[in-house]
Amino acid sequence: MKTTKLIVTRLILGVLTCSLLVACSGNSETDTTTPSYKLIPAKKVLFNSFVDCNMAEAWVGDTFRIFPGKYGEDPLWGNARDLKYADGRHAEEAFASKASDFTEPNMPANVSVNTPGLHGAVWFETVYQDPADKSGKTLYAVYHNENYPATLPYDAATEEGYKNEKWPQGITGPTSPAAVCRIGIMKSVNGGKSWENKGIFIEDLQPRMILKPHNTSKTFAGGVGDPSAVASGAYLYLFYGEYGYPGQYSEKEYNPQKEWSGQCISVARIPLADLDNPVGKAQRWNGKGFNAPYNGVGAPITSLQIQPEAGGGPASSPTGNFHWGPSVSWNTYLNCWVMLMGKATGPSWAGSSIHISFNTNPDLGEAMQSQAWTKPKLLLDKPGYFLWYPSLQPMNTPDDLANKHTCLRLGQRARLFVKNIQPKKSEYMSEYMIEFVKPN
Repeated sequence: MKTTKLIVTRLILGVLTCSLLVACSGNSETDTTTPSYKLIPAKKVLFNSFVDCNMAEAWVGDTFRIFPGKYGEDPLWGNARDLKYADGRHAEEAFASKASDFTEPNMPANVSVNTPGLHGAVWFETVYQDPADKSGKTLYAVYHNENYPATLPYDAATEEGYKNEKWPQGITGPTSPAAVCRIGIMKSVNGGKSWENKGIFIEDLQPRMILKPHNTSKTFAGGVGDPSAVASGAYLYLFYGEYGYPGQYSEKEYNPQKEWSGQCISVARIPLADLDNPVGKAQRWNGKGFNAPYNGVGAPITSLQIQPEAGGGPASSPTGNFHWGPSVSWNTYLNCWVMLMGKATGPSWAGSSIHISFNTNPDLGEAMQSQAWTKPKLLLDKPGYFLWYPSLQPMNTPDDLANKHTCLRLGQRARLFVKNIQPKKSEYMSEYMIEFVKPN
């Protein structure tokens, strides 16, 4: 659950000695087929508003607009009104906005229990901009959504919602519930000043929740979340974390190896033409194609999984290791896709490292090309910190301005932003640039 991630460091991190390891080069001397990269120290930039997700953003005309924060009901942490937007003449100016410069958009209200509509809290993770609207004001926000049995109780008629039976523990104590994440879409026709909820993109239903006594990681009960979405061809491709069981969970038949086999970063897609009416339209990758339904069992991207012999394990285990929180961009210099991701190595998303992967296939819909990601390599490690939500961001360069780059489309150089968390302190910040190098 996203808001918990600041608090959890105060609960489980001890006083740790902080040292810094930076992966200055991404390739060995014998690897000449994969792009490489260098991290370049840069003036530290601190963000002045609440961030607990990927940074959603778009150019609206000549204005660079960002949408950080959280909105909606949350019985564990309280209702939130932190989802706001700020503007700049370029990315650096928008990221330097003061807290008072942020504006709260008009958001759809949460509806009552057992009523169709928006339940739980939302975080905007990606903004897709409709290219048919030359004003740039038609936006689709892909959002991470969290619920509990209290906000979305099980409905036998629709099979939506969750049963408060053997529900796993959250991170504020033994009586706190774990959340379930889902992914949905909202639409704006005025550049993000107001939004209309269009519904859930993909989700895991009650039978796939991982319950007591097996779920002890203090993360999620299951579900799909922490997404990043990019357009390729006629589709919007959604890369996301899968936290559910790959089939029906059974206490008696539970198998940690099977749970692991269905988890890590996965991909689904939806036709761009269906974004106004997305419910039921998305298809998950099932190992052979985009053939699994939006609420069915898909298959993760194999190359991004941490194998058991390398310490990989299920997300419901406090000792499981897995990659999560993808941030995907198209790189115009490399002519390939770039993915950053976090790595969980302990309970409550503990993990001090950021990793990087590449996919050199422009068309993600062709054959197996959505799966053709390189094995993740270390980009940054800061022992003593939790590192979450890494993203590459444009700067104030002539190339960035001329091409109106965003976190979804970048050039040879970009800023690396990441949420750095220590006990009693959380900063969304950048202290490095990344420079990409083409393969030989």
